Amino acid sequence: MKKDSIIPNEVISNKIYFIRNQKVMLDRDLAELYDVKSIRLREQVKRNIDKFPEHFMFRLSEIETDLMVSKNAIPSKKHLGGSLPYVFTEHGILQLSNVIKSKRATQMSIKIIEIFIQMREMLSNSLTLKVEIEEIKKKLTNHSKNIELVFNYLDELIEKKDKPRDKIGYKK
Repeated sequence: MKKDSIIPNEVISNKIYFIRNQKVMLDRDLAELYDVKSIRLREQVKRNIDKFPEHFMFRLSEIETDLMVSKNAIPSKKHLGGSLPYVFTEHGILQLSNVIKSKRATQMSIKIIEIFIQMREMLSNSLTLKVEIEEIKKKLTNHSKNIELVFNYLDELIEKKDKPRDKIGYKK
């Protein structure tokens, strides 16, 4: 049985973080998924650094690393091997599969990219639902105003004293 088919999508999606307004994955998590050592992954990246512009990959700052540790995304700084981690965007992950030339890396990259796409679709669906809910709220507010107006008119009619009307019909 293939090892990548054992990894559920939820496990991968839990390894995606939002840093610097981008969805990214840590180098150590990718190394684990690709079944390579973190140091080997970093070596391949350094050898092919021209393939990883800033919007594909960047290194976390000390403050960002501390924040990741405090949120328990990283167990401790020691776990990182004494250096600040690299993080990869969706495009960087795709490029990483070209640098780490293994069948496993290619399969996992495809799976990760599919999860990024699913996340984007869920966000899009969520935004659509929010817009629809806002439209319903506006309609309800408008209906409430209309109902209030009808009740005001009814109150005016009840309070209005009419002149006595002449009786019609046969007189005795």
